[in-house]
Amino acid sequence: MTIAQLLAAGTILVASPALSDLPAPIPASIPATAIDSTTTTDEVAIGNRGDRMTVSVSVGGNGPYRFLVDTGSERTVISRQLADRLRLQDGRNAVLHSVIGAKSVQTVFIPRLKISESTISVADAPALEATHIGADGLLGLDGLKSKRVLFDFKAQTMSITPATEHVAQKTDGQVIVVRAKARKGRLIFTEARVDGEKVAVIIDTGSQVTVGNLALKARLMRHNLETTPDPLTIESVTGETLVADVSILKLLELDSIHLDKLPVAFADAHIFKTLDLDKKPALLLGMNAMRAFDQISIDFASRKVRFVLPETSMLDDVRMAEAAPIRALR
Repeated sequence: MTIAQLLAAGTILVASPALSDLPAPIPASIPATAIDSTTTTDEVAIGNRGDRMTVSVSVGGNGPYRFLVDTGSERTVISRQLADRLRLQDGRNAVLHSVIGAKSVQTVFIPRLKISESTISVADAPALEATHIGADGLLGLDGLKSKRVLFDFKAQTMSITPATEHVAQKTDGQVIVVRAKARKGRLIFTEARVDGEKVAVIIDTGSQVTVGNLALKARLMRHNLETTPDPLTIESVTGETLVADVSILKLLELDSIHLDKLPVAFADAHIFKTLDLDKKPALLLGMNAMRAFDQISIDFASRKVRFVLPETSMLDDVRMAEAAPIRALR
């Protein structure tokens, strides 16, 4: 499915939640348990829901359930419906910072969440409506800080390994490794450029579409930014919506990687404020851009992202704006 078809089909869902405490007395929470450091490679098939990746998991020995994979999310999220069905213990109330805004939410304790042979526990996991998540839950970064996650778009698999463990990976295309910086749990490229303008780029596998902030849009207006006539509606995992203008970037440069004709939704999104990036040009790199690669490997410990370019033109999947017009969603 191309991004033009996706935008015409319905509301864009963007996850990327971050969790902070409400200013009220609360009991000490049970810390999230990291995946055991001796875990060997666990390769699981990934599915698609609107071009976002899902993985099969079990919760407390029950399942399988489908969780979206979101490298832009600090926290793992579960649907309220599944939490109720499994009778998970309620946690403390917390404020969830989504891509659109901040909202008070109820949390639960997930004692055992298993991905293939790897198991984590999650305290204070936000419990949200399944219709807003678009799945049974959302797999965040809280159990993957010392891990390497490989998304193989060509084979449609995801694998998790300890960051210290070397795993040989067969690739057909050119490999480019780009260093990133960490900010509030997320990996950010600070040396990227869009149409010649310096921009901070955040990798987010939970977003179907690439989102730019208004500071970047203002800079790009000097370059005769190509804007489509119809807006789209972004919906967060909390059910909030935000109208965004869609434009076509001429060129995005990440190190020696070049992507052209990339559709971007520009909006005053709350996520940029939470990362202190609302005043400087910034871009949330979504799935419409990342699926141009054969593989993306994210090493959270070393803050390195490994891109594997396909043998054929890597631009085929990002030149979607030329194939069909983007229509209004609502």
